[in-house]
Amino acid sequence: MTQRVALVTGAMGGLGTAICQELAKAGHKVVAAYHPEFDKPEEWLKEMAEAGFKDVVTVAGDVASIDSCAAMVAEAEAKAGQVDILVNNAGITRDKMFGRMELAQWDAVISTNLTSLFNMTKQVSAKMAERGWGRIINISSVNGVKGQAGQTNYSAAKAGVIGFSKALAAELATKGVTVNVIAPGYVATKMVMAIKPEILQTIVDSVPMKRLAKPEEIGGACVYLASDIAGFMTGATMNINGGLYYQ
Repeated sequence: MTQRVALVTGAMGGLGTAICQELAKAGHKVVAAYHPEFDKPEEWLKEMAEAGFKDVVTVAGDVASIDSCAAMVAEAEAKAGQVDILVNNAGITRDKMFGRMELAQWDAVISTNLTSLFNMTKQVSAKMAERGWGRIINISSVNGVKGQAGQTNYSAAKAGVIGFSKALAAELATKGVTVNVIAPGYVATKMVMAIKPEILQTIVDSVPMKRLAKPEEIGGACVYLASDIAGFMTGATMNINGGLYYQ
């Protein structure tokens, strides 16, 4: 297959790591974008190398800043070549019931989880269209589809991801560029598995399949959406939640 360059934001979290690994397994050149204040690239690269992934390129920046995104993409292109696949995965939570939520908590989540899509996609979408091929994959959440108490900021942002993707998909449909969404349910990342056992069990019990998603199941969906065979799929949302919610 033709090796393509895949840029993944939020790459060093549990889900981001799985996405990077699955894309690498599929033969893509992976560029892992991370936040310099929160991530530990040396440790992550060591763990990736130990797992057999030694060719991953890293770039640092803040997805909430358009200038930082422009710099990250420029660095990615210099290190790996043109970006063919963009996975907008970066996200944060600042959970609180709406009556007690502060504007700073709202703004932080909207900026990182939604405005970041504008900031990152703006750097690559026109170039993809000019080349006649591209894949933009945006990570939403089951809580962006159904809503969740205590997450008005997060649910709004993740719902916005879906609306953004549908509109952009329509704009790029004739250009060989697809735009799709993955809306995961609860995923068995290290962070989730560290939750108190009794609380974790209530989460599992709420899922009809009675288990959490494996991170690689989400990564595998990214591989499909990034492939040539998915070229007729655009503007779609893949709900991968074990039957927790049907749209």
